Amino acid sequence: MTDRNDDLFERARTAIPGGVNSPVRAFGSVGGSPRFLASARGATVTDAAGREYIDLVASWGPALLGHAHPDVVEAVREAALRGLSFGAPTEAEVELAELIADRVAVGEDRPVERVRLVSTGTEATMTAIRLARGYTGRDLLVKFAGNYHGHSDGLLAAAGSGLATLGLPGSAGVPAPVASQTLVVPYNDLGAVREVFEIHGDRIAGIIVEAAAANMGVVPPLPGYNAGLADIAHENGALLIVDEVLTGFRVHPAGYWGLQAEAGERYSPDLFTFGKVVGGGMPLAALGGRADVMDKLAPVGPVYQAGTLSGNPLSVAAGLATLRAATAEVYARVDAAASVVADALSAALAAEGVDHSVPRAGNLFGMAFAAKAPVDNDEVQAQEAWRYPAFFHAMLDAGVSLPPSVFEAWFLTAAHDDAALERITAALPAAAHAAARAVAPARN
Repeated sequence: MTDRNDDLFERARTAIPGGVNSPVRAFGSVGGSPRFLASARGATVTDAAGREYIDLVASWGPALLGHAHPDVVEAVREAALRGLSFGAPTEAEVELAELIADRVAVGEDRPVERVRLVSTGTEATMTAIRLARGYTGRDLLVKFAGNYHGHSDGLLAAAGSGLATLGLPGSAGVPAPVASQTLVVPYNDLGAVREVFEIHGDRIAGIIVEAAAANMGVVPPLPGYNAGLADIAHENGALLIVDEVLTGFRVHPAGYWGLQAEAGERYSPDLFTFGKVVGGGMPLAALGGRADVMDKLAPVGPVYQAGTLSGNPLSVAAGLATLRAATAEVYARVDAAASVVADALSAALAAEGVDHSVPRAGNLFGMAFAAKAPVDNDEVQAQEAWRYPAFFHAMLDAGVSLPPSVFEAWFLTAAHDDAALERITAALPAAAHAAARAVAPARN
């Protein structure tokens, strides 16, 4: 017997490619019909069939405060009453840019001097890369296997056969000459980065890296890694772009860079990209960094970027309300909730004898079915990922909504109170048992 979600998915597949507007939503790696959500509030989401779930997706990160936070909803409502879009500057845009710059600061370190608002994380990273190339006059880009920076052509390059080999297209529709401008290097390996710069150094415009990798599961940078990237880039006249679309303003008031700086790892990125939390759940992203680099953007510089909906007033209102409410108390609550769930997850899997690790980057964490926490994409891919579908569906059946892929981070919010945490931890033993009983697929 089908339910409302099955019916909607069947209907969607006749109108939308794959039935979804972003691929991971299709449940492709876990099987079954995706849950079509009708509403969300606090720590819960409700699907089209009326079932409520404790949510550990949080709109892939933006819902730091919880879904439909009253202050954010009211800010958007008030903005909507003044007009949905103007295509002109607003005072609120200036306030948000100032707030972003003010938050990315630890002590005297203030690496964000200018901010440009855009609509998506993909647009932010695409613009940052164009800016790095325009600033340096060079063409090549270094990125890391397993790091995700959106779906612009040059960032969908797959690794070549060796460090000296330029990227190959990693998606249909990406021209080989575009992919060849990207060098794909193993993550967490500074030696590999140095080797690439020895070969191509005077042609490399920049390095782009997730502040902490969170799109191949959570794989934090090794101690000194991000600082080492900054050193290598700057020694060779290149820029370092730190992608904080996922981590920015979620793991710390100043993002993962701030978390590292407070822990004593100081380094100076040239550009940052932000998304998710910065828009409070509305379509908004940003890039920011050194004034001399940012001022290469049009209209004051020769690097072109534009967008009719950039700085949309509703999105800006949601971002301002979210960041203003994201106090030290909020981060402490999210950190504590993440620790409760991560510890309970590890305990449940250990009790079933399942090889696992629960890697963390601040309050972001993920799971890997491997005894040792992966440090690069090869190790991520080597895990027993086939155990995850059984684990996922056991949690879903118990009323807990997880990311529908083992290669995604889990997101807690400030609205995950004791009752929500108890529902999550109560569901984990049965899910761990299901993972333990899962059978590896037959090899062809």
